[in-house]
Amino acid sequence: MKCSAVITIPARLASQRLPNKMLLAETGRTLIEHTWRNASKVSKAIDVFVITDSDLIRQEVQRFGGKPILTSPDATSGTARIVEALPSLPDADIVVNLQGDEPELVPSAIDAALTCLEEYPKAHVATLVTPIREKAALHDPSVVKAELTPWASESTPQENGLHPKAWRAITFSRAAVPAAREWHDSLLTKTPPLFWQHVGVYAYKRAVLENWSCLPESPLAELESLEQLRLIEAGTSMIAVAIDQAARGIDTAADYSAFVERFCNHSSKAQN
Repeated sequence: MKCSAVITIPARLASQRLPNKMLLAETGRTLIEHTWRNASKVSKAIDVFVITDSDLIRQEVQRFGGKPILTSPDATSGTARIVEALPSLPDADIVVNLQGDEPELVPSAIDAALTCLEEYPKAHVATLVTPIREKAALHDPSVVKAELTPWASESTPQENGLHPKAWRAITFSRAAVPAAREWHDSLLTKTPPLFWQHVGVYAYKRAVLENWSCLPESPLAELESLEQLRLIEAGTSMIAVAIDQAARGIDTAADYSAFVERFCNHSSKAQN
């Protein structure tokens, strides 16, 4: 079943670790423009919107030709901001939540999530995961882990070897899940992988967002500061698509400096 999709990019200035990061422009473009340009390459999306409570971001998005939607400053999360903006969005079947600080996420990964929702109609939300192959990442609370099981109807191997093609999300945690009773480093090399990092991109069927305010509050979501647990506890079917590696999000000044260096190196090679 072919579905229509729009991409939304929640963006705010009040970042704790890197204030005003959306408007940083050492590359000649602001961070939000980089993310918007990348999102515009997603072939399955009919449009891209930046959703913000900042008039400065709104003005910047208008400057580079994007479509901003201004919301109140009361939203507690990016998803809540999207829910507030929902009446202003086109009547698409699927709404993608792409964070404004993800300028390097491969567009084909979002296309894969959208394809998954088309091919698996019983799924309500699609998200992305990538294998964890290092013990340090497994035990790093800033790396969100996804505990997965193969989607029940899936039997076809995926071309990249991360069989199966689609996974059902059981839960998410900042802790190391699943927990091995007896640890062996070889567990990190298994195929299919046992440990997965969650890549925080969501493709929601529109009805999920329309009913967002009806979802019960989740003590686990609050404890771990992971809003997707609210969906899991409510019984929402979430399908996960494996990608080769996570994009580098921009959370700190060091992250941004590294991004600027990569961008400049890439631009220099493209000119030679």
